[in-house]
Amino acid sequence: MTMDSKLVILFFAVAMAIASSAMASDPSPLQDFCVADHASKVLVNGLVCKNPKYVTEKDFFFSGLDKANNSKSRVGSIVTPVNVAQIPGLNTLGISLVRIDFQPGGLNPPHTHPRTTELLTVLEGTLGVGFVTSNPENRFISKVLKKGDVFTFPIGLIHFQINLGNDPVVAIAGLSSQNPGVITIADALLGSKPPIDVNVLTKAFSLDKDVVKYLQDEFSD
Repeated sequence: MTMDSKLVILFFAVAMAIASSAMASDPSPLQDFCVADHASKVLVNGLVCKNPKYVTEKDFFFSGLDKANNSKSRVGSIVTPVNVAQIPGLNTLGISLVRIDFQPGGLNPPHTHPRTTELLTVLEGTLGVGFVTSNPENRFISKVLKKGDVFTFPIGLIHFQINLGNDPVVAIAGLSSQNPGVITIADALLGSKPPIDVNVLTKAFSLDKDVVKYLQDEFSD
């Protein structure tokens, strides 16, 4: 079996696995489809439907998820999303995908998805993953994943992935929302615009003010 064939099988496996829970976050559709009209200036909870008469196969299609992206970022990973922004036909269907490429040692830093549960599978390499439960327990649950392993991140909980090997890692994740959203913890707290008051972060993290100012400068770039 070729690598391309394996990718296709795993893509469908992830999609089918989350299909039963895909509507847990997004509202159920009231028609066959509601292809997003990205040109519309009307603001609704979600996206306005395109006139069905003008819908084509292109509205349900995306190509290129089999190609590795450049993961030479600050954290050594890159996420390629396939959500309603890339496939307008996903509007109201409550499902999306991402591909994540990791350099050796690369990190998908601690983050949360406010609107989705995530189901991740490793296609190549070894990946350390984990999430933290809510207050007051703040329990850290983690696992080392190898090729073919699958791990779930519950909706809204802070989680991460890190490449533990010496080779690149490729992972695919299914998400139970057409627009999962992502809040990267360090970027949100240290790189907000305008910046959060230094006194707030100093007390929250028990850090020296100079350290907080330095970190804010680093994340503001």
